[in-house]
Amino acid sequence: MDESGRLTYVLVDGENIDATLGNAILARRPRPEERPRWERVLKFAEEHWQQEVRGLFFLAANSELPMSFVQALLAIGYRPVPLSGDPGVKVVDVAIQRTLEALQARSADVMLVSNDGDFLPQVEGLLDGRKVAVAGFDEFRNQAFNALTGRGLEALDLEHDVRAFKEPLPRVRIIPIDEFDPLFFL
Repeated sequence: MDESGRLTYVLVDGENIDATLGNAILARRPRPEERPRWERVLKFAEEHWQQEVRGLFFLAANSELPMSFVQALLAIGYRPVPLSGDPGVKVVDVAIQRTLEALQARSADVMLVSNDGDFLPQVEGLLDGRKVAVAGFDEFRNQAFNALTGRGLEALDLEHDVRAFKEPLPRVRIIPIDEFDPLFFL
């Protein structure tokens, strides 16, 4: 671990990842075994940047708190951030934007788990020499993040880089030739 005491904050936009997984990849509601193993995301972040990790998992909880999910998040090391707000307010997006802005004043690194372009200004504001990554699904990540990779943003794929899933997802993606395995297709 990093002896300097530096932290990585992992901010999870669970709704965005779940919606992408269900609507765009599986075309149905994901079964529990098809969802990301969120503990793997924390472990990846800790090992990737060799420093302590604090995970914040943002979720909309307008009418009721999903206690079993909250307890599971707590058990694997996340701090759940249940939010409510007026109809039409994207409470998770607002909270993540505010958190990213607050992190600008801290000496910390940030891994955002989302495909959502609503966070671009705040992510860009963090590109001041610190480590910053966005993790999601390469083919569904807002393309404007690509312009920030030249300025230090690291783009990670939840399945292929982070290895957050137990089994392969039915995705069609561009495969770098160095990663191509013909046996996968045979």
